[in-house]
Amino acid sequence: MKTVLLTGAAGFIGWKTAEFLLQKGYKVIGVDNLNNYYDPRLKLWRKKQLEKYENFQFFEVDISNFGALKVLFNSFNFDYIVNLAARAGVRYSIKNPFVYMETNATGTLNLLELMKEKGIKKFVLASTSSLYAGQPMPFKEDLPVNTPISPYAASKKAAEVMAYTYHYLYGIDVSVVRYFTVFGPAGRPDMSIFRFIKWIDEGTPIKLFGDGSQARDFTYVDDIAEGTILAMEKEVGYEIINLGGGRNPISLKTIIEKLESLLGKKAKIEYKPFNKADMKETWADIEKAEKLLGWKPKIDIDEGLKRTVEWYLENKDWVKDISLEEEVQNI
Repeated sequence: MKTVLLTGAAGFIGWKTAEFLLQKGYKVIGVDNLNNYYDPRLKLWRKKQLEKYENFQFFEVDISNFGALKVLFNSFNFDYIVNLAARAGVRYSIKNPFVYMETNATGTLNLLELMKEKGIKKFVLASTSSLYAGQPMPFKEDLPVNTPISPYAASKKAAEVMAYTYHYLYGIDVSVVRYFTVFGPAGRPDMSIFRFIKWIDEGTPIKLFGDGSQARDFTYVDDIAEGTILAMEKEVGYEIINLGGGRNPISLKTIIEKLESLLGKKAKIEYKPFNKADMKETWADIEKAEKLLGWKPKIDIDEGLKRTVEWYLENKDWVKDISLEEEVQNI
Protein backbone atom coordinates (compact mmCIF):
# COMPACT_ATOMS: atom_id res chain seq x y z
CA MET A 1 0.00 0.00 0.00
CA LYS A 2 1.58 3.26 -1.12
CA THR A 3 1.40 6.25 1.20
CA VAL A 4 0.32 9.75 0.21
CA LEU A 5 0.84 12.88 2.27
CA LEU A 6 -2.12 15.05 1.30
CA THR A 7 -2.11 18.58 2.64
CA GLY A 8 -5.33 20.54 2.94
CA ALA A 9 -7.21 17.29 3.53
CA ALA A 10 -10.18 19.00 5.19
CA GLY A 11 -10.44 21.53 2.38
CA PHE A 12 -12.94 21.26 -0.44
CA ILE A 13 -10.70 19.75 -3.13
CA GLY A 14 -8.45 18.00 -0.61
CA TRP A 15 -11.37 16.13 0.93
CA LYS A 16 -12.62 14.77 -2.38
CA THR A 17 -9.10 13.90 -3.58
CA ALA A 18 -8.41 12.08 -0.30
CA GLU A 19 -11.70 10.17 -0.61
CA PHE A 20 -10.85 8.97 -4.12
CA LEU A 21 -7.30 8.00 -3.07
CA LEU A 22 -8.66 6.00 -0.14
CA GLN A 23 -11.15 4.23 -2.40
CA LYS A 24 -8.28 3.32 -4.74
CA GLY A 25 -6.41 1.65 -1.87
CA TYR A 26 -3.81 4.26 -1.00
CA LYS A 27 -2.88 5.02 2.59
CA VAL A 28 -3.54 8.74 3.09
CA ILE A 29 -1.95 10.88 5.77
CA GLY A 30 -4.05 14.01 5.76
CA VAL A 31 -2.96 17.29 7.26
CA ASP A 32 -4.84 20.57 7.62
CA ASN A 33 -4.53 23.51 9.98
CA LEU A 34 -8.35 23.82 10.17
CA ASN A 35 -8.11 27.62 10.03
CA ASN A 36 -11.17 29.84 10.30
CA TYR A 37 -10.87 31.64 6.94
CA TYR A 38 -14.37 30.24 6.49
CA ASP A 39 -16.70 28.46 8.90
CA PRO A 40 -14.70 25.44 10.18
CA ARG A 41 -17.86 23.34 10.54
CA LEU A 42 -17.56 22.51 6.84
CA LYS A 43 -13.96 21.35 7.29
CA LEU A 44 -14.91 19.23 10.29
CA TRP A 45 -17.78 17.66 8.31
CA ARG A 46 -15.41 16.73 5.46
CA LYS A 47 -12.82 15.37 7.90
CA LYS A 48 -15.49 13.20 9.54
CA GLN A 49 -16.32 11.63 6.15
CA LEU A 50 -12.67 10.68 5.66
CA GLU A 51 -12.29 9.22 9.14
CA LYS A 52 -14.64 6.40 8.13
CA TYR A 53 -11.74 4.87 6.18
CA GLU A 54 -9.22 2.63 7.98
CA ASN A 55 -6.39 3.74 5.69
CA PHE A 56 -6.75 7.42 6.66
CA GLN A 57 -4.92 9.29 9.43
CA PHE A 58 -5.29 12.98 10.18
CA PHE A 59 -2.95 15.47 11.83
CA GLU A 60 -3.71 19.12 12.55
CA VAL A 61 -0.60 20.68 11.07
CA ASP A 62 0.13 23.97 9.32
CA ILE A 63 2.49 23.47 6.36
CA SER A 64 4.20 26.77 7.16
CA ASN A 65 5.47 25.08 10.37
CA PHE A 66 8.66 23.35 9.22
CA GLY A 67 9.28 21.63 12.55
CA ALA A 68 5.83 20.02 12.69
CA LEU A 69 6.15 18.84 9.09
CA LYS A 70 9.57 17.34 9.81
CA VAL A 71 8.06 15.19 12.58
CA LEU A 72 5.58 13.80 10.04
CA PHE A 73 8.27 13.13 7.44
CA ASN A 74 10.29 11.28 10.10
CA SER A 75 7.26 9.23 11.14
CA PHE A 76 6.08 7.96 7.73
CA ASN A 77 7.60 6.79 4.47
CA PHE A 78 5.77 8.86 1.89
CA ASP A 79 5.63 7.81 -1.74
CA TYR A 80 3.82 10.94 -2.93
CA ILE A 81 3.32 14.47 -1.67
CA VAL A 82 0.11 16.16 -2.87
CA ASN A 83 0.03 19.79 -1.76
CA LEU A 84 -3.56 21.04 -1.78
CA ALA A 85 -3.16 23.20 1.34
CA ALA A 86 -3.52 26.84 0.40
CA ARG A 87 -4.89 30.15 1.39
CA ALA A 88 -7.41 30.61 -1.39
CA GLY A 89 -9.45 33.55 -2.64
CA VAL A 90 -8.49 36.65 -4.56
CA ARG A 91 -10.24 39.34 -2.50
CA TYR A 92 -9.08 38.30 0.96
CA SER A 93 -5.49 38.10 -0.29
CA ILE A 94 -5.61 41.87 -0.81
CA LYS A 95 -6.60 42.33 2.84
CA ASN A 96 -4.03 39.91 4.27
CA PRO A 97 -1.24 39.16 1.77
CA PHE A 98 1.23 37.95 4.41
CA VAL A 99 -0.67 34.77 5.28
CA TYR A 100 -0.90 33.91 1.57
CA MET A 101 2.87 34.04 1.10
CA GLU A 102 3.38 32.13 4.36
CA THR A 103 1.10 29.23 3.40
CA ASN A 104 1.27 29.11 -0.38
CA ALA A 105 4.92 29.94 -0.93
CA THR A 106 6.79 29.13 2.31
CA GLY A 107 4.60 26.07 2.95
CA THR A 108 5.45 24.71 -0.49
CA LEU A 109 9.15 25.37 0.11
CA ASN A 110 8.98 23.47 3.42
CA LEU A 111 7.50 20.41 1.70
CA LEU A 112 10.05 20.49 -1.12
CA GLU A 113 12.97 20.81 1.29
CA LEU A 114 11.77 17.81 3.31
CA MET A 115 11.23 15.84 0.10
CA LYS A 116 14.84 16.57 -0.82
CA GLU A 117 16.03 15.38 2.59
CA LYS A 118 14.02 12.15 2.41
CA GLY A 119 14.56 11.39 -1.28
CA ILE A 120 10.84 11.55 -2.14
CA LYS A 121 10.48 12.02 -5.88
CA LYS A 122 6.85 12.89 -6.70
CA PHE A 123 5.19 16.21 -5.94
CA VAL A 124 1.77 17.51 -6.99
CA LEU A 125 1.14 21.22 -6.52
CA ALA A 126 -2.33 22.75 -6.75
CA SER A 127 -2.21 26.06 -8.59
CA THR A 128 -4.76 28.40 -10.12
CA SER A 129 -6.33 29.81 -13.27
CA SER A 130 -5.99 33.24 -11.63
CA LEU A 131 -2.46 33.34 -13.07
CA TYR A 132 -3.86 33.77 -16.59
CA ALA A 133 -5.21 37.28 -15.99
CA GLY A 134 -4.84 39.38 -19.13
CA GLN A 135 -3.95 36.44 -21.38
CA PRO A 136 -5.88 35.37 -24.52
CA MET A 137 -8.47 32.60 -24.12
CA PRO A 138 -8.73 29.68 -24.00
CA PHE A 139 -5.82 29.66 -21.58
CA LYS A 140 -2.93 27.37 -22.53
CA GLU A 141 -0.24 26.29 -20.09
CA ASP A 142 2.60 27.87 -22.09
CA LEU A 143 1.24 31.43 -21.79
CA PRO A 144 3.64 33.85 -20.03
CA VAL A 145 1.95 34.31 -16.64
CA ASN A 146 4.33 36.90 -15.22
CA THR A 147 1.88 39.61 -14.19
CA PRO A 148 -0.39 38.26 -11.41
CA ILE A 149 -3.01 40.81 -10.35
CA SER A 150 -3.61 39.61 -6.78
CA PRO A 151 -1.38 38.50 -3.89
CA TYR A 152 -3.13 35.12 -4.12
CA ALA A 153 -2.03 34.60 -7.72
CA ALA A 154 1.46 35.94 -6.94
CA SER A 155 1.89 33.46 -4.07
CA LYS A 156 0.84 30.57 -6.33
CA LYS A 157 3.30 31.70 -9.01
CA ALA A 158 6.03 31.72 -6.35
CA ALA A 159 5.14 28.12 -5.41
CA GLU A 160 5.25 26.98 -9.05
CA VAL A 161 8.67 28.56 -9.59
CA MET A 162 10.08 27.06 -6.39
CA ALA A 163 8.81 23.62 -7.42
CA TYR A 164 10.62 23.98 -10.74
CA THR A 165 13.86 24.88 -8.92
CA TYR A 166 13.66 21.69 -6.83
CA HIS A 167 12.87 19.66 -9.94
CA TYR A 168 15.94 21.10 -11.67
CA LEU A 169 18.32 20.78 -8.73
CA TYR A 170 17.16 17.52 -7.13
CA GLY A 171 15.22 15.60 -9.78
CA ILE A 172 11.83 15.84 -8.06
CA ASP A 173 9.03 14.97 -10.50
CA VAL A 174 6.49 17.79 -10.39
CA SER A 175 2.92 18.00 -11.66
CA VAL A 176 1.49 21.50 -11.26
CA VAL A 177 -2.29 21.38 -11.70
CA ARG A 178 -3.96 24.70 -12.39
CA TYR A 179 -7.58 24.49 -11.26
CA PHE A 180 -10.44 26.40 -12.87
CA THR A 181 -13.33 27.51 -10.61
CA VAL A 182 -14.19 24.32 -8.72
CA PHE A 183 -17.71 23.72 -7.40
CA GLY A 184 -19.74 20.91 -5.89
CA PRO A 185 -21.23 19.54 -2.65
CA ALA A 186 -19.64 20.79 0.59
CA GLY A 187 -17.90 23.56 -1.33
CA ARG A 188 -16.32 26.70 0.02
CA PRO A 189 -18.83 29.20 1.48
CA ASP A 190 -16.75 32.13 0.22
CA MET A 191 -17.43 30.99 -3.36
CA SER A 192 -20.35 32.28 -5.40
CA ILE A 193 -22.24 29.03 -6.03
CA PHE A 194 -22.43 28.04 -2.34
CA ARG A 195 -23.60 31.56 -1.46
CA PHE A 196 -26.10 31.87 -4.30
CA ILE A 197 -27.79 28.59 -3.34
CA LYS A 198 -28.09 29.61 0.30
CA TRP A 199 -29.22 33.17 -0.42
CA ILE A 200 -31.80 32.17 -3.04
CA ASP A 201 -33.23 29.48 -0.75
CA GLU A 202 -33.42 31.85 2.22
CA GLY A 203 -34.80 34.78 0.22
CA THR A 204 -31.76 36.88 1.08
CA PRO A 205 -30.56 39.27 -1.65
CA ILE A 206 -27.59 37.96 -3.63
CA LYS A 207 -24.62 40.31 -3.37
CA LEU A 208 -23.39 40.38 -6.96
CA PHE A 209 -20.09 42.13 -7.65
CA GLY A 210 -20.32 43.62 -11.14
CA ASP A 211 -23.23 43.10 -13.53
CA GLY A 212 -23.14 39.30 -13.57
CA SER A 213 -21.56 39.05 -17.01
CA GLN A 214 -18.34 37.73 -15.47
CA ALA A 215 -17.89 34.16 -16.68
CA ARG A 216 -15.98 31.13 -15.44
CA ASP A 217 -14.94 27.72 -16.67
CA PHE A 218 -16.76 25.96 -13.82
CA THR A 219 -15.38 22.49 -13.05
CA TYR A 220 -17.01 19.85 -10.85
CA VAL A 221 -14.98 18.75 -7.82
CA ASP A 222 -15.04 15.01 -8.64
CA ASP A 223 -13.44 15.71 -12.01
CA ILE A 224 -10.78 17.88 -10.37
CA ALA A 225 -9.98 15.16 -7.81
CA GLU A 226 -9.65 12.51 -10.52
CA GLY A 227 -7.36 14.74 -12.56
CA THR A 228 -5.21 15.45 -9.51
CA ILE A 229 -4.73 11.73 -8.83
CA LEU A 230 -3.87 11.03 -12.48
CA ALA A 231 -1.28 13.81 -12.26
CA MET A 232 0.15 12.16 -9.13
CA GLU A 233 0.41 8.76 -10.75
CA LYS A 234 2.08 10.06 -13.93
CA GLU A 235 5.83 10.66 -14.21
CA VAL A 236 6.16 13.93 -16.11
CA GLY A 237 9.44 15.62 -15.20
CA TYR A 238 8.01 19.09 -14.62
CA GLU A 239 4.67 19.92 -16.21
CA ILE A 240 1.95 22.51 -15.71
CA ILE A 241 -1.47 21.03 -16.48
CA ASN A 242 -4.83 22.80 -16.73
CA LEU A 243 -7.76 21.04 -15.07
CA GLY A 244 -10.93 22.83 -16.14
CA GLY A 245 -14.29 22.33 -17.75
CA GLY A 246 -12.83 23.11 -21.17
CA ARG A 247 -16.18 24.49 -22.28
CA ASN A 248 -17.31 28.00 -23.12
CA PRO A 249 -17.30 30.15 -19.97
CA ILE A 250 -20.62 30.38 -18.12
CA SER A 251 -21.73 33.75 -16.74
CA LEU A 252 -22.83 34.33 -13.17
CA LYS A 253 -26.20 35.47 -14.50
CA THR A 254 -26.65 32.06 -16.14
CA ILE A 255 -25.61 30.27 -12.94
CA ILE A 256 -28.21 32.26 -10.97
CA GLU A 257 -30.93 31.34 -13.49
CA LYS A 258 -30.04 27.64 -13.27
CA LEU A 259 -30.10 27.73 -9.47
CA GLU A 260 -33.46 29.52 -9.47
CA SER A 261 -34.84 26.66 -11.55
CA LEU A 262 -33.37 23.95 -9.30
CA LEU A 263 -34.58 25.61 -6.09
CA GLY A 264 -37.92 26.75 -7.49
CA LYS A 265 -37.33 30.23 -6.11
CA LYS A 266 -36.55 33.64 -7.59
CA ALA A 267 -33.33 35.39 -6.67
CA LYS A 268 -33.21 38.91 -5.30
CA ILE A 269 -30.06 40.69 -6.47
CA GLU A 270 -28.10 43.51 -4.83
CA TYR A 271 -25.46 44.84 -7.22
CA LYS A 272 -22.01 45.75 -5.87
CA PRO A 273 -19.01 47.39 -7.59
CA PHE A 274 -16.78 45.09 -9.64
CA ASN A 275 -13.51 44.24 -7.88
CA LYS A 276 -10.47 45.12 -10.01
CA ALA A 277 -8.59 42.02 -8.79
CA ASP A 278 -11.27 39.74 -10.28
CA MET A 279 -10.86 38.30 -13.76
CA LYS A 280 -13.65 38.95 -16.26
CA GLU A 281 -13.53 35.45 -17.76
CA THR A 282 -11.67 32.15 -17.50
CA TRP A 283 -11.58 29.32 -20.01
CA ALA A 284 -9.25 26.34 -19.91
CA ASP A 285 -7.54 24.71 -22.85
CA ILE A 286 -7.44 21.10 -21.57
CA GLU A 287 -5.76 19.45 -24.55
CA LYS A 288 -2.60 18.80 -22.53
CA ALA A 289 -4.50 17.05 -19.72
CA GLU A 290 -6.24 14.86 -22.30
CA LYS A 291 -2.98 13.86 -24.01
CA LEU A 292 -0.74 13.55 -20.96
CA LEU A 293 -3.16 12.13 -18.39
CA GLY A 294 -6.05 10.78 -20.46
CA TRP A 295 -8.29 13.13 -18.47
CA LYS A 296 -11.50 14.83 -19.50
CA PRO A 297 -14.23 16.23 -17.24
CA LYS A 298 -17.32 14.01 -17.03
CA ILE A 299 -19.81 16.12 -15.05
CA ASP A 300 -21.37 19.06 -16.87
CA ILE A 301 -22.61 22.24 -15.22
CA ASP A 302 -26.26 21.16 -15.02
CA GLU A 303 -25.55 17.80 -13.38
CA GLY A 304 -22.99 19.38 -11.09
CA LEU A 305 -25.37 22.11 -9.92
CA LYS A 306 -28.12 19.53 -9.39
CA ARG A 307 -25.84 17.44 -7.13
CA THR A 308 -24.70 20.55 -5.26
CA VAL A 309 -28.25 21.73 -4.58
CA GLU A 310 -29.26 18.21 -3.47
CA TRP A 311 -26.36 18.14 -0.97
CA TYR A 312 -27.37 21.56 0.36
CA LEU A 313 -30.99 20.49 0.87
CA GLU A 314 -29.95 17.19 2.54
CA ASN A 315 -27.65 19.03 4.97
CA LYS A 316 -29.68 22.18 5.42
CA ASP A 317 -30.26 21.51 9.13
CA TRP A 318 -26.66 22.58 9.87
CA VAL A 319 -25.61 24.35 6.65
CA LYS A 320 -28.26 27.02 7.37
CA ASP A 321 -26.03 28.24 10.21
CA ILE A 322 -22.86 28.57 8.09
CA SER A 323 -21.80 32.22 8.10
CA LEU A 324 -21.15 34.06 4.84
CA GLU A 325 -18.71 36.94 5.06
CA GLU A 326 -19.44 39.44 2.31
CA GLU A 327 -15.94 40.85 2.12
CA VAL A 328 -14.37 37.51 1.12
CA GLN A 329 -16.80 36.48 -1.60
CA ASN A 330 -14.96 34.90 -4.52
CA ILE A 331 -15.93 33.59 -7.94
